[in-house]
Amino acid sequence: MMPARFKTEESRRFYRQISRLVVPIVVQNLLSAAVNSADVIMLNYVGQSSISAVSLAAQYSSILFMVYYGLGTGATMLCAQYFGKGDMRAIQVVEGIALRFSILISAGVACASVFCPELMMHLFTEDEELIVIGASYLRWLSIAYLCWGVTEVYLAVLRSIGRVAVSTMMNMMAFGLNILLNAVFIFGLFGAPRLGAMGVALATSLSRLAELVGCLVISRRSKDIKLDFRYLFVHNKLLFSDFVRLSLPAMCNDVIWGAAFSMYSVILGHLSSDAVAANSFIVVVRNFGTILCFGLASAGGILLGNVIGENRLEEARRDASRLMRLTVVSGALGGLIILAATPLVLHYAELTDQAMHYLKYMLLINTYYVMGSAVNTMLIAGAFRAGGDSRFGFICDTVDMWCYAVPLGFFAAFVLKLPVLWVYFLLCTDEFAKWPWVLRHYFSGKWLKNITRDDLFEDKRNQASGAEVS
Repeated sequence: MMPARFKTEESRRFYRQISRLVVPIVVQNLLSAAVNSADVIMLNYVGQSSISAVSLAAQYSSILFMVYYGLGTGATMLCAQYFGKGDMRAIQVVEGIALRFSILISAGVACASVFCPELMMHLFTEDEELIVIGASYLRWLSIAYLCWGVTEVYLAVLRSIGRVAVSTMMNMMAFGLNILLNAVFIFGLFGAPRLGAMGVALATSLSRLAELVGCLVISRRSKDIKLDFRYLFVHNKLLFSDFVRLSLPAMCNDVIWGAAFSMYSVILGHLSSDAVAANSFIVVVRNFGTILCFGLASAGGILLGNVIGENRLEEARRDASRLMRLTVVSGALGGLIILAATPLVLHYAELTDQAMHYLKYMLLINTYYVMGSAVNTMLIAGAFRAGGDSRFGFICDTVDMWCYAVPLGFFAAFVLKLPVLWVYFLLCTDEFAKWPWVLRHYFSGKWLKNITRDDLFEDKRNQASGAEVS
């Protein structure tokens, strides 16, 4: 049994390291939430239709973010452990593999946004006004998709090796520019055209382009991990096989979850435009409430991955337990933040009386919903992936979202024809429905594995294909 003195030293090390990682990630998430809230606040003065249209069109960005988040955390699974092992060469090759997938997917969504945005909007609503506004928003956003796919993967790899400050600095620059350009193009400041909802998309695209340029500049000065597109063409069969086996289930998990979550907007969109408008504010407030929770999941995944890569499995198990306790506290704090923000949101939101009624009770539902989200995110996207287990989360979320939550929502809305708030309440049971299986898997310890290899570049075939790009 470990002496108390060593346990105390280990705990102090854990809390020092987790705080060093969490703070920049929380700042980054806070800025992201600030941009989303700035969009809603500024569009609040343009009109409820613009808020609703952008909220629906942004569901594609949410799904795409889940793709990038899945690829990023999937790459982090490998990169964090290889960083613990000290193999920087493997990290660079994994980055190239992740970029292949992200660039291909980004190009596909960007093309759809340019050539058939009306069709994309029809999935969410039959309201012609919302379709017209949303289609113009999607066309202008296509540039952002192409840049976003590159920067998210690169910054995720930097975070996996502990360089979270660089990632935060890039996001601060992009988000700050985004808010400034939002005001310029929405309201037509400094002689710019007054574009309304279209201005939000243009501001996002320009800020994402600036972020990509910033990443290229940082990369040129980096001594370890670079944004080198030549690694797109470097092949290593072992790493590619591991990436497909471990990282792609993580990406598919997040896409499945994101697509199902977007179906909630489809259900609400076909029930009432007032419900869509209320949900636009809900998304913003919930993002603030879950900032610390998601920051802990990201930081915890990196820290656990590094420790596991060093083959200190028992220490990783104890760190996961500490992380779990922090997550419960963060979930409770998130609920209190939403509760405290409720009077402020209800005071400043300029919606119809019916939409305000929905908003009030949807906010109250989210005061406890964040706890379910916090625990599941930390375990599925943090601890399990750090230990190389992405398959469990993929299966769990697929069953929970597509066999339980989405069918339940459609049944409640269109068969039972329940009121909007009852439908929303039933949709918000999804996180708690999977707790028994997620917690059972956590306590079993089956997710905790070292997934690094020692023979990546040893044989001649891999030496040739995995050689460093000169």
